[in-house]
Amino acid sequence: MVKAKRVDVVVVGGGIAGSALAAVLARDGHGVLLLERQVVYRDKVRGEVINCWGVLELIRLGLEQAVLDAGGTYVNRFVGFDEVVDPDVALGNALKLDEMLPGIRGVLDVGHPEACEALATAAEAAGATVVRGVGDVRVTGGAAPSVRYEHGGAEYEAPCRLVVGADGRTSTVRRQLGVPLTQTPPNSLGGGLLVEDLDAWPVHITSIGTEGDLLYFVFPRSGGKARLYLLHDVAQKGRFAGPDRREAFLKAFQFRCIPGSEMFGAARASQSCAFYPMNDSWTEVPYVPGAVLIGDAAGWTDPIIGQGLSVALRDARVVWDVLRTERDWTPRAFAPYGREREVRMRRLRASGRVRTTINMTFTPEGAARRLAYAKSWPTDPVLAGSRLATFKGPFEVPPESFEDDVLERIFALR
Repeated sequence: MVKAKRVDVVVVGGGIAGSALAAVLARDGHGVLLLERQVVYRDKVRGEVINCWGVLELIRLGLEQAVLDAGGTYVNRFVGFDEVVDPDVALGNALKLDEMLPGIRGVLDVGHPEACEALATAAEAAGATVVRGVGDVRVTGGAAPSVRYEHGGAEYEAPCRLVVGADGRTSTVRRQLGVPLTQTPPNSLGGGLLVEDLDAWPVHITSIGTEGDLLYFVFPRSGGKARLYLLHDVAQKGRFAGPDRREAFLKAFQFRCIPGSEMFGAARASQSCAFYPMNDSWTEVPYVPGAVLIGDAAGWTDPIIGQGLSVALRDARVVWDVLRTERDWTPRAFAPYGREREVRMRRLRASGRVRTTINMTFTPEGAARRLAYAKSWPTDPVLAGSRLATFKGPFEVPPESFEDDVLERIFALR
């Protein structure tokens, strides 16, 4: 075994959260080792949108330009094309995403592998040691943290002051440190498809809506690219499977409620088309002596509300603040992060409940409720809170918006 030089922080996982944190810590002069399993970031069905409050965190981290240089595209309008709304009305009621938060230009759509590559490169440029193609990782917490990892046929050990687990939903760091994870059953099944040659779709407009028994998302990017998502009931597992799944996906996307939706049938699809269970998870305490968890390793919200990248950037920024203001990197220092994250994720879970109930109740009663909610929330800030939190963030809307009695008011609408 080769014993590496002692560093301040070992970050396990070079995704959005891990690479962003590694970049800012290295920029501050800390010795940082960033370990990533992939040699090249592959395109999978993962987060493509940084919502307005996540953009604010990206700016606070000083990493906005890196993501823009990686092809990030600002989208400043949200249009809710839906079977219960006339398309002209939907266009007239477009939400102005560039007015959600002061100084924020809208939501930022970006390819997940491109964003990871840009942030890992930024970490290396700031002075972090970035090791890709890492094999098995063994983590030790406590008073003398260290990480053992395999790379290039050799085993290395890196002693450090702190281990950061940023290694995703199946986090080996979380498991080895004995941090329990609570998960809900799947609320739906969701899948995505990257398409090109979609030049007819306005690059400044994102859209979410329901038609029939499907919920759709359109996240555009420059150059005629877009990530399209479809969500359906868990009972329909395998609906978009088999060798013709991409063609079936694009055929289903030709919704009557979207003007000119035949454009989707003519789009060129990538190879990645997969569906996954959409659920919530959380850790009660995302830290132990000698280690802290961020991003999906610490728990995630149902992707139906598209908050994964924003949560990751918020985690990176809050933990960065702890490490640059506290000399003592013990659990006491991370307690405020844990409390803030618990409230943040609980509120976002409420937002997910609202979107699932409103947009994925595929019955006449569900359509009536969706229409009633569309008419009521614009004039009621409390009813609007769980919806607008997905853009503004869970702390920029009335806190009572997430209470059970308010959610029940929404669910009772007809």
